[in-house]
Amino acid sequence: MPKETAVYTHGHHESVLRSHTWRTAANSAAYLLAELRPGQDVLDVGCGPGTITADLAALVAPGTVTAVDAAEEVLDKARGAAEAAGVDNVRFAVADVHDLDFPDDSFDVVHAHQVLQHVGDPVRALRELRRVCRPGGVIAARDADFGAFAWFPAVPVLDDWREVYRRVARANGGEPDAGRRLLSWARQAGFPDAAITATATTWCFATPEERAWWSGLWADRTTASDYAGLAVGGGHATAGRLAEFAGAWRAWGAAEDAWFMVPHGEILCRV
Repeated sequence: MPKETAVYTHGHHESVLRSHTWRTAANSAAYLLAELRPGQDVLDVGCGPGTITADLAALVAPGTVTAVDAAEEVLDKARGAAEAAGVDNVRFAVADVHDLDFPDDSFDVVHAHQVLQHVGDPVRALRELRRVCRPGGVIAARDADFGAFAWFPAVPVLDDWREVYRRVARANGGEPDAGRRLLSWARQAGFPDAAITATATTWCFATPEERAWWSGLWADRTTASDYAGLAVGGGHATAGRLAEFAGAWRAWGAAEDAWFMVPHGEILCRV
C-alpha cells in the first residue's frame, strides 16, 4: 500500500486545536449517531485532540473505540480528552489512512471527520476504510467545502484569503473543496449507489461570542500555524499579506451583523 503523500496544512498550533477541541459528536457527527449501538467496535480515523472520539466511546460502551492519527503529538491530547470524559474504552495508535495496520473486517463503524480533504489519495483511503469495516458495518466521512463558505458582510480580502488557502492546500496534496466530492470519491472507491447516503450539514457562527471565537482563531491560524509557514514558503503569500488576511478576519468578526456558514458534505457507506 502507498504511504501518505500529502502534507497536513493546518498542523497542531494552539489556534488549530482551539477549533478542533470545540468539536463534538453532536455538532460534527450528527449524521452518524443513529447508526451507533452499545457494544460496537469503532475506528476513529484522524481523531485529532479526541473530543469527538470521547463522545463516540461513551455512545458505544462497552464496545471499544480505536482512535488513530498521523501525528503522535496530538494523540497525547486525545488521551487527555478521554480521561477528562471518564471513558476507558479507547485505545490510541499512530496510523496512515492509506495503509492501516488492522486486519480485514475489524470494526463495525469507521469514522473520519475532516480527514479526506487532507490526504493524498482519498479514493484509496476510502477503499482502505472499507477493508477494515465488517460486513453489515458503516463508514462515515464528513468534510468541509471551503469553496462554498459563505459570510456576511462582504470583506473582499477574505475572498483573497480563501483563494490563497485553497492554493496552499492543493499544493500540499489535499482538496479543500472535499465536501462536494465525497459522493464521487465513494463511487470511485467501489461503493454501489444503493450503499451510499450523501447528505450535507453546516456550522453557523452568528452570535457575538461565536463571531469573536471563529474570527480570532482564523486570524491567529493565518499568521501563526503551520499553514502560515507553508503559505510563505510555497510562494503563495508574503507574511505581510497574511497579516492583511488576519486583519480582515478580525474586521469581519467585529461587525455586529456578521454571519458565517461552513458547509459540509457527508457520506454513510454501508458495507
